[in-house]
Amino acid sequence: MMRNNTTPESGSDVLTRDGILPSLWQQAARGSSMPLNASGAGADRTWDALIVGGGITGLTTALLLQEAGLACAIAEAHLVGFGTTGGTTAHINTMLDTPYHTIENNFGTSGAEIVANAARAARDLIARNVFHYQIACDFEYKEGILFAQTEKEAAELEKIYSASQRAGVDVDRTSHVPVPLEFQTAIAYHKQAQMHPLRYVYALADRFVRNGGVIFEHTRVMGSTRKGDLHQIETTDQPLKSRRIVYATHIPPGLNMLHLRCAPYRSYVLAVQLADGKYPTDLAYDMQEPYHYFRTHVVNDTPYLIIGGEDHKTGHGSPTRAFQSLEAYARTHFQLSSVDFRWSAQYFEPTDGLPYIGTLPGADEDTYVATGFSGNGILFGSFSGLLLADLILGRENPGEKMFSPSRIKPVAGFTNFVKENADVAYRFVSDRFGTEQLEALIELAPGTGAVVNYEQEKIALYKSPNGKVSALSPVCTHAGCIVAWNDAEKTWDCPCHGGRYDVYGNVLTGPPRKNLQTIPIS
Repeated sequence: MMRNNTTPESGSDVLTRDGILPSLWQQAARGSSMPLNASGAGADRTWDALIVGGGITGLTTALLLQEAGLACAIAEAHLVGFGTTGGTTAHINTMLDTPYHTIENNFGTSGAEIVANAARAARDLIARNVFHYQIACDFEYKEGILFAQTEKEAAELEKIYSASQRAGVDVDRTSHVPVPLEFQTAIAYHKQAQMHPLRYVYALADRFVRNGGVIFEHTRVMGSTRKGDLHQIETTDQPLKSRRIVYATHIPPGLNMLHLRCAPYRSYVLAVQLADGKYPTDLAYDMQEPYHYFRTHVVNDTPYLIIGGEDHKTGHGSPTRAFQSLEAYARTHFQLSSVDFRWSAQYFEPTDGLPYIGTLPGADEDTYVATGFSGNGILFGSFSGLLLADLILGRENPGEKMFSPSRIKPVAGFTNFVKENADVAYRFVSDRFGTEQLEALIELAPGTGAVVNYEQEKIALYKSPNGKVSALSPVCTHAGCIVAWNDAEKTWDCPCHGGRYDVYGNVLTGPPRKNLQTIPIS
């Protein structure tokens, strides 16, 4: 395999693309990523499994299948670790965003036990990989402290504690909270963990390639058809053939029922230095809505408090205000000496609280998916690898039914929905506009964008830092929703299903596969 050090044009497909704020991990890992170019390496080969997506879900799945003897390849639209894996705060928890009493209500006591076992299995798989492959990713076990600050939160915490114990989770009451906030009650989840996520996934990718796997980077999967027992897969680089296809893309591309069962959210993060040096020694979580989460990580001999929160639905709120609120909260409770990094990450909230892992509803045979991880992406991404490997290899897994996408009931009129929306983006009137016409619509500051109305049509306008105006159709190419301008990260975000585009309309993250339509300007 050749190392590819080229930078594509318009939106630069690098690890931290133009317009996206780099995370602490991405900044620290610059120059040490694995830009592998496998162009031409697989067009004539038939793979046992093609995994779409080079994050923790895809790499874990690919490595487990490879260990079982299958010939696997990974197709990644950007670079390994580009997406949510590169933006995670890497809390590895048996405490979940969907609390165990909610899981009990939805799936029964036995269901909660199955989920708790899945969480432990995922944590243990990460630990096994770290020690088996000697991965230098700062993996450490920690206590995970959940604390209540009001009487209402204390009552809720008691339900969480009791249900966690019933599910078999290792948890106790505690009087210690590792952050300087007042609290009423707290519980400690034992043997939680943290790590440097990109060093971990880069090591998995390195092992996968050393063992004969192939990673196709800068290769977006555009579609597939089933011919006989093979998937004929169309990509932006070369055609591929595989007996099975796994969508480990955070949310599957195309239009399917899962897009109506997973809501996209963004969470905001700061990495700060403290003047008093009093960094928390364990993981901590308050119970506000949305909640804040805290931990410490040392990068290049510098300790950082990593604090996150201020979540909102993608495309619905102001990212700039979210960062401002998070910084104000941090300054209220900690003695900040500097704010070194700020970034956001996307997650998908499932309607019933559990991920969808298994065969993709309505897709061709031997098509698999993993999505809806809520805020537990590192954990459920790893568990997805375990469950998908078992399904593909014909092994029993107690979580098969619990996490199966087939638990979704058919949606009335869904076929019609797909038919009516699939080509919406291509009905936009793309007449040539003059620069004077567009400038008259809105006075844009350099480096900003907005969706404006013009003669009963909507236009997505962006003015570059040097003053050049560009225009796009704001109609998301996935299902026809109107994108919104992300003022903090300089992206166009879809409020319906979470697709994101750069300022030029190039797809950053799915489910859309096609770029926004450009409107020529004379």
